[in-house]
Amino acid sequence: MMNNKALRELLIQKEIFSYLDLSFADFMQKLDGRPDDFSIFLAAAAASSVNRQGHVCLELSQVAGQPVLSGTELSYPDLHVWTQAIRTSPAVGSPGDFKPLIFDGTSKLYLHRYSVYQSRLACFIRSRIFSTEPVLISSLKKNLDLLFDSNQTHMEIDWQKIACILSIMNRFTVISGGPGTGKTTTIVKIMALLLEMNLEKSLRIALAAPTGKAAARLQDAIREAKDRLPFGDDLKSRIPSTATTIHRLLGTIPGSPYFRHNENNHLDVDMVIIDESSMVDLALLSKLTQALPDHARLILVGDKDQLASVEAGSVFGDICDICRINSFSEPLSQVIFQTTVARIDNPDFIDEDSRIQDCMVQLLKNYRFGKNSGIQKVSEAIHSGDGRLAMTTMEDPDHKDITWIKVPEQRQLQAGLTTPVIQGFHEYLSANNPADALHAFGKFQILCALREGPYGVQIINRLIEEILMSANLIRKTEGLWYHGRPIMITRNDYHLNLFNGDVGISLNDSKDQELRIFFPDEETGFRAIHPSRIGEHETVFAMTVHKSQGSEFDNILLLLPDRESPILTRELIYTAITRAREQVVIWGDESVFQLAAQKRVTRISGLKDALLSDHS
Repeated sequence: MMNNKALRELLIQKEIFSYLDLSFADFMQKLDGRPDDFSIFLAAAAASSVNRQGHVCLELSQVAGQPVLSGTELSYPDLHVWTQAIRTSPAVGSPGDFKPLIFDGTSKLYLHRYSVYQSRLACFIRSRIFSTEPVLISSLKKNLDLLFDSNQTHMEIDWQKIACILSIMNRFTVISGGPGTGKTTTIVKIMALLLEMNLEKSLRIALAAPTGKAAARLQDAIREAKDRLPFGDDLKSRIPSTATTIHRLLGTIPGSPYFRHNENNHLDVDMVIIDESSMVDLALLSKLTQALPDHARLILVGDKDQLASVEAGSVFGDICDICRINSFSEPLSQVIFQTTVARIDNPDFIDEDSRIQDCMVQLLKNYRFGKNSGIQKVSEAIHSGDGRLAMTTMEDPDHKDITWIKVPEQRQLQAGLTTPVIQGFHEYLSANNPADALHAFGKFQILCALREGPYGVQIINRLIEEILMSANLIRKTEGLWYHGRPIMITRNDYHLNLFNGDVGISLNDSKDQELRIFFPDEETGFRAIHPSRIGEHETVFAMTVHKSQGSEFDNILLLLPDRESPILTRELIYTAITRAREQVVIWGDESVFQLAAQKRVTRISGLKDALLSDHS
């Protein structure tokens, strides 16, 4: 067996672990006190490494006995030997202990902070699902009939209405639904229902989303939806129409991972609604729940089939995957029948003591796409892993809203992109004012699966700039900024009120002809910021599918690479397709597409087990 120094150098050379992983592993081995045993060294390095891959913990059984480096004798220990070494190490503790590494007693190893995040979140959810609110059935039915079509029959199940019932009865509710299923409409109706049934109370409701872009879209949708409510202006005025990022809601402390609002300084709220919840990572959601007062409701809204958060964890998906959604307990089914005359079959209802199924609902009816929508059919096929059906649908000329084109070879990419780029960006680049430019830019977007490589956003953005320069639509000089450059903020700037995901356009200011970056503004339509004040950002003629989450566009061109990549999964393709309101064009290789449709994102965590293991 090689010595520690030689092992470290080999792992760095082969890029198996980062310097941070190995420094942490060195420290853990010193705490372990067994310099000739690499069990804790490898466990610590791997536990640190998997967090960057999106996992909450290291599942020892998946790597035990496997080679650390192919072609060498260096392997992870046998599972039994490894767990014994971990159990007896002074560097490792059990859940609740204050040790750098936490072992769950079976096969999961956590960094301490992620064990705490998961434990606190699970504790919060368990406490909320056993705390129901008293509801007067007659009052609930009367108000539901006002908000919804009261002529519903028992054959018609309005899942939006059921989402409202769950949100009124529970202090924790999860609402999942694909694009066009009316998630924002449901949010507005939930708020109206709660306010109408609590007229004597001054309820404080907070709306938030993971990114500034998602918060702005939620805000716009709510303002439009609440005008259609069948209630008076007084109640409508009490419905909040301002949404913020979760970070801003909690109160960021510059240079710190902590927030002003926490378990010792709760938010002054009665209900918090989080949109685009699939994008929220474990750490952030755990911190949010700790900042809620005991009586406050939490409602998580999102699409469980989308890509998970960039950071560690897939909390929304984990919760939704615990059990079959839309199958409720007999008592709740009776309430649903009494208030909606809809009968719910519950053949798959799990342990009555868990109650978590009674807190989850999935919206099924699509109000955006018709039955013959190609976008709808392809997204459903991708979700079910049926790549062949997706291809057949895209190749059917009757489905004009989604099209498949074989991706050009690398040397032909620029030529292939020329027509769609000029057609897609000409309108915003020819706009006479910032408001029109910002509006027109949202009509077309190129999405890439990858960041690097010939089909990645970095090269594609460069090709697009060359195309637009050749067409005299932009004039790019040696400087970074030019008229018409679209950018996305990649790091929150609370001084400028700019957030990760915010999109702006560099335009010549009509007042002094100097370049300014124009961003949408809820009050004035747009606001201008000098380029010198803009922090971390990137050009977004093309953006990654991950960066597009929380956004929608009229038309999308999805550019897939010509060869397989670990990043290509059904969740990525589903997320890309469902960003479109009207039309999608996919450039790809059929074999690569088929492989991606069969491959699912797997995120390792113990949240599901934690939620089902203890009902106390």
